[in-house]
Amino acid sequence: MGGQMEIEELEHDIQMLRKQLKEKVEQLKTLKKHFQKNCINKLNNHEIARYSRQIILSEIGMQGQLKLKKASVLVVGAGGLGCPSSLYLAGAGIGRVGILDYDEVELTNLHRQLLHTESTIGLTKADSAKVQLEELNSQIEIVAHHTQLTSDNALTIIEHYDIVVDATDNVATRYLLNDACVLLKKPLVSGSALQLEGQLTVYNYKNSPCYRCLFPTPPPPDAVTNCGDGGVLGAVTGVIGALQALETIKIILGNEGVLAGRLLLFDGQQSTFRNLKLRPRKKDCTICSDNPTLTKLIDYEQFCSMKATDKDSQLSLLEPEERITVQEYKQLSDSGIPHLLIDVRGSNQFEICQLPASVNIPIDDVLKNRKTDDILTQASQKLPVYVVCRRGNDSQLAVRHLAPLFQERGLDSPKDIVGGLHAWSHNVDHQFPIY
Repeated sequence: MGGQMEIEELEHDIQMLRKQLKEKVEQLKTLKKHFQKNCINKLNNHEIARYSRQIILSEIGMQGQLKLKKASVLVVGAGGLGCPSSLYLAGAGIGRVGILDYDEVELTNLHRQLLHTESTIGLTKADSAKVQLEELNSQIEIVAHHTQLTSDNALTIIEHYDIVVDATDNVATRYLLNDACVLLKKPLVSGSALQLEGQLTVYNYKNSPCYRCLFPTPPPPDAVTNCGDGGVLGAVTGVIGALQALETIKIILGNEGVLAGRLLLFDGQQSTFRNLKLRPRKKDCTICSDNPTLTKLIDYEQFCSMKATDKDSQLSLLEPEERITVQEYKQLSDSGIPHLLIDVRGSNQFEICQLPASVNIPIDDVLKNRKTDDILTQASQKLPVYVVCRRGNDSQLAVRHLAPLFQERGLDSPKDIVGGLHAWSHNVDHQFPIY
């Protein structure tokens, strides 16, 4: 009995010590930030030692380091691009780094979003990144914005920063960031990465074109692929994110060679870089021309016909009668009714997991009519046809493509399974792998 009490007392003491340690750490951070604000025009010995390897560069020097110290940068997105870019910005001594992200850390993030760890799964990405960046550099200010950027809050948040880094993964937010930066006259360092490729450019800097100059209208929703659907190699996001930090630093320093008016293309498969010259700023651009027709932020989800998030975006291409739920398909499958189930994921994804008796015909083959004759032959035997994919998007594209071919032969159109294998895992078989 006495031993148990002793254990409980020790556990209580440890909890109190941890609480006191946390309070002391916060006090220390507050004092350091206060000290930094009062010493904004000079570098102390600690800073000189910390940043010495870049201070000795002729392109930076003491004055350049002071510029970095006085600068503020907002990184929008604490994911595959935002993690490396904010890491190098904090390491370089940017005085205030804002991290904006609406999402929480998930297991699927960790292969590329290296500011987050297994212990931070479930925490907000903004707060997770803030903790890690403060561990790296307690001399600067890290501001966490756990929110989704919208037309209502974008100008209010961005106006407090000198430069914005676009580390997002969706079209609607790209237009929003572009328009907000043009209205506030802020440079926008824009990067993207998908599969084994990456892109990088700087918009709205020294009379360079803005995003709308190059893309006046958004692409159709079914033409957009993000890393959640197409996949991405973590090291590729690391390359582009680090380069975003580099461009940001060059802008702060006023150095030459900023990627304004140019597009950098990175091919991770071949390890090659290409540098393309972009079209000049459009004289009739709706937002950045001398006579803009767009003078305030709009509804970007409506403008782009897609959500301003990169999480499980759901297309809606079909009528309800062209679709069935996973529960309905489960009943049909259990009843033993003969049918054809086509899985339109790529063969590499099909190897991960598949529903029983499904036939793998990748979406590219379907859209290019490479194997449609096989499908029509089986359908002509009065077999109902169902189409499934990972999240229920590519399967809709397949059904929309196949339906006219079926109708020409007097066959019942195929049906899409709503939500795909993700819905199957969530609503039917919780042991089914999800990725």
